[in-house]
Amino acid sequence: MSGWRRLRIVIGIITAVCLACGKSGQAVEFPARPITLVVAFAPGGVADTTARLLADGLQRRLGKPVIVENRPGAGGDVAAGVVARSAADGYTLLLTTTAFAINLTLNQSKQYSAGSFTAIAFPATSPEVLVTNADAGAHTLADLLERAKTKPLTFGTAGVGTSPHIMAEYFFHDVAKVPAVHVPFQGGAPAMNSLLGNQIDVISAILGGGVAAQINGGKVRGLAVTDDKRSPIVPNVPTFAELGYKDMKFVDWVGVFAPRGTDQTVVRRLNEEIDKVMGDASVSAKLTHMGFTPSTGNLSEVQKAFSSDVERWASFIHKTGLKTR
Repeated sequence: MSGWRRLRIVIGIITAVCLACGKSGQAVEFPARPITLVVAFAPGGVADTTARLLADGLQRRLGKPVIVENRPGAGGDVAAGVVARSAADGYTLLLTTTAFAINLTLNQSKQYSAGSFTAIAFPATSPEVLVTNADAGAHTLADLLERAKTKPLTFGTAGVGTSPHIMAEYFFHDVAKVPAVHVPFQGGAPAMNSLLGNQIDVISAILGGGVAAQINGGKVRGLAVTDDKRSPIVPNVPTFAELGYKDMKFVDWVGVFAPRGTDQTVVRRLNEEIDKVMGDASVSAKLTHMGFTPSTGNLSEVQKAFSSDVERWASFIHKTGLKTR
């Protein structure tokens, strides 16, 4: 072997070792600077509260600041667009809700797709629930549906095209097949006030959106939750499955996403650290008090669940005939 060829081999080996060390160093270094959680909704809501719990826990675990930046607008699309256009380096993350999966089908004018993101974690989940005024005549879901035979029901939700809206449209029109008129509200509080004033018959809402406290306070009556088992927060409320409606499982989530192309080592590290934050007893207690369940799952499970959820919501949107925008 010539001296020149031997020298080229040695240089090649040194280069490969340096590259490997460089990559390893980059992975170990993350994070080297502050991380920003771009929250798709305004301060004070479930997404914002979860983001701040998560930011506090991650900051303690990672040793770097985790900044919460609220970018509300267009049902979460504003924040999603911001993160989709960000550098894929793990320092700008999207924290959003099930609305994100729904908007991928419902909003045709969005500037991104499911492929624009990598799902990292679903740290908190909550079922949906149908509730009626505690003073109304409907004590059970069967009572409510019986009433609909003589007079169309009115059901309220916070907004149009939300997960509770789609769930209720599907249940009343496709499953129970009873006449029901949707009454949209600007938020959960106006919908609840209208229910308490007997202006509407029922509302469809996320259990973790403050409704659980109203149920436990006796002001409203929970008729059914959309999970496969009863919620420990409202244990007296039956599941739809118990009542014979097996296809009525709708679980909402708060999710964390990174721009497509983010290094998988970084994504996996974030997934693992978020899971550890959710395993903290104090964080778990706070989420449970809100009506949410702390959730963990490895990266493969999370990404498969997200793909499945996007397809499932698209199916329900098409079944209910909701118009895309």
